[in-house]
Amino acid sequence: MLTINLIILLTLLVTTLIMILSSVLSKKTIIDREKMSPFECGFDPKTSARLPFSLRFFLIAVIFLIFDVEITLILPLAHISSFTNVFSWSFTGLFFLLVLLFGLYYEWYKGALEWSN
Repeated sequence: MLTINLIILLTLLVTTLIMILSSVLSKKTIIDREKMSPFECGFDPKTSARLPFSLRFFLIAVIFLIFDVEITLILPLAHISSFTNVFSWSFTGLFFLLVLLFGLYYEWYKGALEWSN
């Protein structure tokens, strides 16, 4: 049992040393301005390589994604209507839709759906 533990410990030590050594050797040591700048056919870029990102577009995309996922969660309700009682099925569906509509109203009230200000 002791030999198995020693073999495991030795293997762990060797692999850790190999990982640390490969990490140190693989790092770039020379920082060159040309290599750090974006490539644009060999010329210096005239504008910034980082384009400004519209936060409004991101919020609209996230809201669309949320509603897209919600639709995939609502669609199976039609399939399970024959397996459950009508009250439970309709209560679950209406509650889900009300939470979804409340979230949409909240986003509208906060102005997240306004594209231009």
